[in-house]
Amino acid sequence: MRIIAATDSHYEYIRKHDHHILENLILTKIRGNEIYILQNEEYRSVGWMRHSYFWDNTPFLNMIWIDDIYRSKGLGKKAVLFWEDEMKKLGFNLVMTSTLANEEAQHFYRKLGYRDSGCLILEDEPLEIILTKRLGI
Repeated sequence: MRIIAATDSHYEYIRKHDHHILENLILTKIRGNEIYILQNEEYRSVGWMRHSYFWDNTPFLNMIWIDDIYRSKGLGKKAVLFWEDEMKKLGFNLVMTSTLANEEAQHFYRKLGYRDSGCLILEDEPLEIILTKRLGI
C-alpha cells in the first residue's frame, strides 16, 4: 500500500466517499495537507485519512476509512503509524483521535498505544471516547 498526501485531483474521490465532511471544506483540507489517500499496488484509491488540530495545536485524526476488501490486513495500522510519523516530523509529541464506544475501533487504537483520555456525551448519541498517544520524538 502507498500513502500519499491528497491533491486537488482527489477532490471527487473524497467528495464521493467521505460523508462526514462539509463539501466546501474538502479543498481547504486537501490544500492544508490534512487528507491522505491510501492506494493499492495499482495506485487505485482504497481509503483515506483526514485530520485536524484540537485546540489548534494538537493533531486529531478525524477519520480513517479503508475499503472493505482491504480491511483486516494491517493497512489501518500502517496508515495510523504513517500519520503519527508525519506528525512527529512536524514536531508534535502528542496526537489524538476518538471513536464511538460502540465501535471496535477503540480496541484497534489501544493496541497502537492510545490511551483513554476522556469522553464526549452528545444527546441521542453513543459515548465518544477521546484517545491520546505520546509520540517519541
